[in-house]
Amino acid sequence: MTPRSVFLPATAALVIATITACSGTSSPHASGRSEASARPAASPTAAPSGGPLATGDAPVSCSGATETVSTAAQLTAALSSAQPGTKIGLAPGVYQGNFTATVSGTSSAPITLCGGRNAVLSGLSVTSGYTFYLDHASWWNLDGFTVAGGQKGVVTDGSSYDLIYGLYVHGTGDEAIHLRSFSSHDVVSHNVVRDTGLDVQFYGEGIYVGSAHKNWCRYSGCDPDASDDDTIIDNNIANTTAENIDIKEGTSGGTITGNILSGDGMVSSAATAWVNVKGNGWNIVGNSGANSIGDGYQVHQVYPGWGMQNTFIGNKAALSGTGVGIYVQSSALQTVVACNNTATGAQLSNLPCQTT
Repeated sequence: MTPRSVFLPATAALVIATITACSGTSSPHASGRSEASARPAASPTAAPSGGPLATGDAPVSCSGATETVSTAAQLTAALSSAQPGTKIGLAPGVYQGNFTATVSGTSSAPITLCGGRNAVLSGLSVTSGYTFYLDHASWWNLDGFTVAGGQKGVVTDGSSYDLIYGLYVHGTGDEAIHLRSFSSHDVVSHNVVRDTGLDVQFYGEGIYVGSAHKNWCRYSGCDPDASDDDTIIDNNIANTTAENIDIKEGTSGGTITGNILSGDGMVSSAATAWVNVKGNGWNIVGNSGANSIGDGYQVHQVYPGWGMQNTFIGNKAALSGTGVGIYVQSSALQTVVACNNTATGAQLSNLPCQTT
C-alpha cells in the first residue's frame, strides 16, 4: 500500500533530515495529504477555555464536497453511507452526539470530513462515549472542525493512514486525541487541544498513542499495542491535566515535531512533564514547551524491552518546576539527547548530551 504524502513545513523537514543524517534512522512515513499551501501552526495564545478559537488559520474549504450535512442525523447517515472518495462538508452548527465511522477510504480516494471551527461535534457526556470514533476506518481526513466534550474527543482503533488536521478538541472527560489498537502511519497535525481531564484528571492527556501494557489484553489481543510510525506535528496543546503527549510502551518509530506545549493546567498527581515517551525509536524534534511543573520531556521504561533508543534533537524547554529539560530514567535505555536541545531555568538533562 502506498502511503499518502503529508505536508511537512520547511522547519520540520529540516529537523527530520537532521535525524536521518545524525542518527541513521529513516524519515517518518509519508501518510497524510499533499497541500499546495498549509495553514500556519496554531497561536500559543489561542483557544480560551470553552470559547471561540482564533488561530489565524485560513477558513477551511470543503469545496468539492460530495454532500453537505447540517444536523446530527444527517451526519450519522453520511458516515454510515460513506465510500472511498466521499467528502462530507459540515455546515456551521452544533452536532450533538457520539459519531462513528466504520468504512475505510483508500490511498487514492480517502474519505474526508471537513468543516470550519463553527461546526461543532458535541459529545453527550464527559463520563462516557467518544465524540468522534474511527473504528477500523483507515484513509480518512478529518479537517478543521471543533470536537467538544465526550469522555474522549477523537479515538482511532485499528485505523491507519488517517489525517487528523486542524481540529479544535477541548472539554473532554479524559484525553483529547487517542491513537490506539494498532493505529499506525497516522498524522495528527495542526490541532489545538485544551481542557482535558474534566472527568478523571489522571487520564487527561492531550494526544495519546498506544495503550498501557495493563490494557493490552483489552485493546490488542494481549500483544503490545503496535500503534507505530505515527506523526504528531505542529499541534498546540495546553490545559491538559495529564501529559500534553503520552507515548505508550508497545509503540515504535513515531515522530513528535514542531509542537507548542504548555504545563498550564497540569496536575502533579497526573503528570510531571509535557511529553512522556515509553515506546521505542521515537524521534522528538524541534518542540517548544513552557510552564512545566516538573521536567520538560521524559523517557521511562515501564515494561521490559520498551522505552529504548529514543532521540531528542533541537527541542526547547522553558522550565518553571524543579526538574530538568529532558529526564531519562536510565542510561541503559540508549536515549540520544543532542546538545542542540536547550533548557532555561534548569539543567538540560540528567544525562550528558551528545554532539550529533
